[in-house]
Amino acid sequence: MIRQTSVPPAILLAATALFAAPAQGAPRLDGAIGDHAVLQRDQPIRLRGTAAPGETVMIGLAGRSVTAKADRNGRFEAQMPALPAGGPYDLTIAAPSGAGMIRDLLVGDVFLCSGQSNMEMPVDAAQQWIADARPPVDDKLRLVTIEKIPSNTPLSTFAQTPAWVVAGPETARKFSAACFYMVQALRRTQPDVPMGAIASDWGGSRISAWMDAAGLRRAGMGAEADLLALYARDPAAAQARASTVWENWWRRKSGDAPGREPWQPNAALDWKPVPRIANFETWGVPELDDYNGMIWYSREIDLTPEQARGAATLAIGAVDDADRTWVNGVGVGGSSLAGQPRLYALPVGTLKAGRNIVTVNDDDVYALGGMTGPVEQMALTLADGTRIPLGTGWRYAVARKVEGDAPRVPWDDINGAGTLYNGMIAPLGPIGLAGIAWYQGESDTGLPGYDARLAAMTAAWRAQFGRADLPLAVVQLAGYGKPATSPGESGWATVRDDQRRMTARDGHAGVAVAIDLGDPLDIHPGEKHEVGQRLARVMRSLAYRSPEPMGPAIGAAERTADGGVRLRIDGATGALHTRSSGQAIGFELCDAAPGTCRYASAVAEGATVRLAGDGKPVTRVRYAWADSPVVNLFDDAALPLGPFEVALP
Repeated sequence: MIRQTSVPPAILLAATALFAAPAQGAPRLDGAIGDHAVLQRDQPIRLRGTAAPGETVMIGLAGRSVTAKADRNGRFEAQMPALPAGGPYDLTIAAPSGAGMIRDLLVGDVFLCSGQSNMEMPVDAAQQWIADARPPVDDKLRLVTIEKIPSNTPLSTFAQTPAWVVAGPETARKFSAACFYMVQALRRTQPDVPMGAIASDWGGSRISAWMDAAGLRRAGMGAEADLLALYARDPAAAQARASTVWENWWRRKSGDAPGREPWQPNAALDWKPVPRIANFETWGVPELDDYNGMIWYSREIDLTPEQARGAATLAIGAVDDADRTWVNGVGVGGSSLAGQPRLYALPVGTLKAGRNIVTVNDDDVYALGGMTGPVEQMALTLADGTRIPLGTGWRYAVARKVEGDAPRVPWDDINGAGTLYNGMIAPLGPIGLAGIAWYQGESDTGLPGYDARLAAMTAAWRAQFGRADLPLAVVQLAGYGKPATSPGESGWATVRDDQRRMTARDGHAGVAVAIDLGDPLDIHPGEKHEVGQRLARVMRSLAYRSPEPMGPAIGAAERTADGGVRLRIDGATGALHTRSSGQAIGFELCDAAPGTCRYASAVAEGATVRLAGDGKPVTRVRYAWADSPVVNLFDDAALPLGPFEVALP
């Protein structure tokens, strides 16, 4: 039961003093409520925490107090009344087991920023020489970065309360640049409102890692959610099931019959000696100099009957990016963390007397690939303690190319299913927020259904934070990769369109277009200041009901009498303008079948774009449909039209 009263601050402090001094068993609040934190204004303040089982906890803030009783597990929940913007305040928490105080709290607007490396990139890695990168101290702007902690099950609290800091030239340096520049811009338009920014991000992460179990199931990833739950109960059984999933995927894609796969001990591949344990793009082998794909590794080990009798552990060092490993054709493990040394348990019966074969599939999707050691850590350790070094004697073969991405285990930190939600979002609890900024998707290119995953994740987060209309601002992926010279398919363009369509359907979400801010040679473009400004524009529209448009976006498409297409563009400031040409480039006319798209002649007219017909069938229109497209259509606010694909009626 929760009881609320209004008590003068002096009486609250006196009451706190009656309890014992802070002790190990003293009550503690969950989440990110610590010294210098910001609490969300104009929303009830929901609090959770731990105390001694059965004891009554009293919490005081801004002249009000509530009491709650801890259950038999020592958990309690309380709710403080909504407060307007203001502070600073001290929060007191007291119980018979002890008492404590959280100091210098502000009440204002709190924003959660999450995603992968482009959200994680700090201020001092983006534009370092602009004035905004060295902001003056702003006591009403507070920042907190959540520690990278994955978990196989949802955590109720952080091991240590995240540390908030006051924004200034030193504290901003290591904070998320996109997030900082967003809240910095929002502070300038809301100068009387304190603000807090929470950065919870992890480079390279897939969106599935940020989803809860229910969201995974809604997005068609129930098998992954179940496998993660199994891993929490029985890791060995989960590893065996994961190997089966991977093997079935390979057979479907390759057509290999059972017993004829490359991981079988006698696989007839074009084996060659491994030059050295290092990234394979550094070997000096021409076909691997710039290779992204799979290669197979194999290593033979001879054992006596006594050596093969017991259990063992296999250490193969780190593998860039993902591995799936077998011993004598039996799957023993796999991971997709490039910097993590692999250590796999081999149950009794895995090894045999005589010849044993270790087979490793390395799936390199980015950067340099390969088994990278260190050599001294690579070994087979037997039950009797005998250590057999494995740093030499490997051979390799380039894998046959198969379509699609190989399965990843759901307990992987960044490529998993729920791992980052469990460790970095769930512990935030029911914290009040003014909005969420999301910058992710690079790791999901090539994986269908991103819009469903983004919608499911957003619904779960809104439920946790207690607002069905919580604003969501999504950074649409910037350009990256080889520029296109002809129309074609693009995994990056597909994710961008998924982001556009999901936010358009949502009703409380918007897109910050970044297609013009990319770098075809760098997946981490440094222009994060402008990303932050565009996120702030979207957030002002969603959270503050600003009348300024969020930016040009496709509104509708219709056929014209002369066989062309007219596009209505919504959200533009003023008129649309082309840069360096009288033509708007990047538009494509397409029929229904793949491979039918062709570039179209397009002209901007106010808030519309006219595409000339070419006498061929047209059922859909695409724009900027490439990994790294060139665009030249902007509005009066210098915002680009965002990429899209739409069907024609």
